[in-house]
Order: sequence, then structure tokens, then C-alpha cells
Amino acid sequence: MHRGGHHVALKIIKNLEKYREAAKLEINVLEKIIEKDPHKEHHCVQMLGWFDYFGHMCISFELLSLSTFDFLKNNSFIPYPLNQIRHMAHQICQAVILHDNQLTHTDLKPENILFVNSEYSVVYNPKKKCNEKRVNNTMVRLVDFGSATFDHEHHSSVISTRHYRAPEVILELGWSHPCDVWSIGCILFEYYAGFTLFQTHDNKEHLAMMERVHGPLPQRMIRKCRKQKFFHCGQLEWNECSVAGRYVKKKCKPLQNYLSAQSSEHQQFFNLLKQMLQYEPWKRISLSSALSHPFFSAVSQPQRNQGWRDSCDLSR
Repeated sequence: MHRGGHHVALKIIKNLEKYREAAKLEINVLEKIIEKDPHKEHHCVQMLGWFDYFGHMCISFELLSLSTFDFLKNNSFIPYPLNQIRHMAHQICQAVILHDNQLTHTDLKPENILFVNSEYSVVYNPKKKCNEKRVNNTMVRLVDFGSATFDHEHHSSVISTRHYRAPEVILELGWSHPCDVWSIGCILFEYYAGFTLFQTHDNKEHLAMMERVHGPLPQRMIRKCRKQKFFHCGQLEWNECSVAGRYVKKKCKPLQNYLSAQSSEHQQFFNLLKQMLQYEPWKRISLSSALSHPFFSAVSQPQRNQGWRDSCDLSR
């Protein structure tokens, strides 16, 4: 679609009452983002306008490029270099404007983080002995606010796409802004490793994977949860010798064991992941605090992008 001579993206919502109401809520969120961040300094996609077309709610946006997931997929799931992850992570954390304005995204995942421009260069990776794609510009936008929820609004019991779902959501303990932080931790791990940290579709298996990666769930969370069927005598009821148990053991290992290098920047990255993936929401690092983490110390001038565009250093 054209707008003033420029292409724009158009989201068209079905002409059904429940979808129309959901679209109005999304428009309300997008208007709040424009109000609080008119210059797009916090990397959230901005609505250009909206209209009703014979009952279909239509929302126009700036035209973006591939999602960070699609680029990863098109690159044979070769992980992003750490310096590119640092820049993308910094931008995602800058979306703290949402939390500062009593808003939780609730559906953060690599598919909902889009590159502004996904043009790439092909470089040879001597470690893997193959060519790989390197995106030239790691500027991103956070998209899809259809499930975003203000603090004062009704909170659905189930939120987030499965693989990025926080433990408090699975255990039905209630949720708030920290569930976004957990999702971001899962996303950043995926950028680093090239695969999903929690590859499952079952609640109990998901919890077993979490315990394999992070250790036992806190007793406080177990005692308070509404899903006592998952537990026996204060422990996750899980048979490691079963087919599912062997699958989890094969797929998951302690977080620190995924380190691909022992340099300080890799160690700092995993320290940040550990703080983002704390079980208890109140212990989880906030996005505003994450921006001050040593991993981001190299980001002295966030608005200067050239250093991130020239990011083909294979040692990273």
C-alpha cells in the first residue's frame, strides 16, 4: 500500500465483533506509544493511521523487513554474532517505555522483532567452514501489540507463545512486566545458540526443561501455584527414565554449559541471561536495570549505528 508516495504495511482485521474490539484495544496501545515515544527512540513500531473499511479495522505501519526469526531460519539457524546480539538486545531492552507506562507486551518472540532493513552480506565462517549471511544493519522494531495489556486491565491466565512463556504463567501465579523479561531472555538465548531453549508443547515437560536448565523450582512458587497436579511432596513429578524424560535430558543442559566461548563478553552475556531467567518474577532483572548491565558497556553511543553495521568479525 502507498502512503504519500511511500510503501506502508497494512494490518487488516476480520469483520467480526471480537476481532474489532481487539483491534480497538491494539489501536489504544499504539496511540499510547506514539504519545510517549514520538521519535521512535524506544524501537517500538509506530502506527501511521487506522480506518474502518466496511467493518474491517485497518491499521497502517511503517514498512519493515524480515523478522529476526525469519532471518535466522533463512540463514540455516546459524547464530547471530555476539556483537550483533548486543545491539539487538539493547534496543529490545529500551522498549522499557512499555513497562514505564504500565504496559506488558505479553507476546515477545523473535517473530515479533523485525529488522528495519534485512539486507545482508555473505561472509565465510572458517570455524564452520561455510558461507553465512550477516545482516548489514541490526536496527530493529518491536511489533504486534494485539495482546499488550495495561496494568489495570484484565489479565488472561494464559499468555505468550509457548517457548517464551514465563514459569509464573505456567503455574498460574499471576503475571506482570517481568514475564516480558523472561521472554527476552529466551529470545536472546535463541539468537546466541540458533535454537529454542525450551522446545516443548507440554506444561509439565516445560517445567522439567526449566529445572534441567536452571535447577529446582523455588518452594515458594510450588506452594502457591494452582497446578498442584504437577507436583508430589513439593517436587516436580517427573520420570527422567520415561520417553519424555530422556527427551528433556537430551535437549536441555545447565545454562552455563551453552557457553560457546570463555571470553569476558560471553560471560557477561550469560550473566545477563541468568538474571533475566530467574524463576521468581521479583528477583528477575528489570529492563531499566538491564540497560546498565556490563554486557552493554560497549554501547557508549546507542544512536550511532555504524559500529553495528560493520559486524562481520567472526571472532565474536
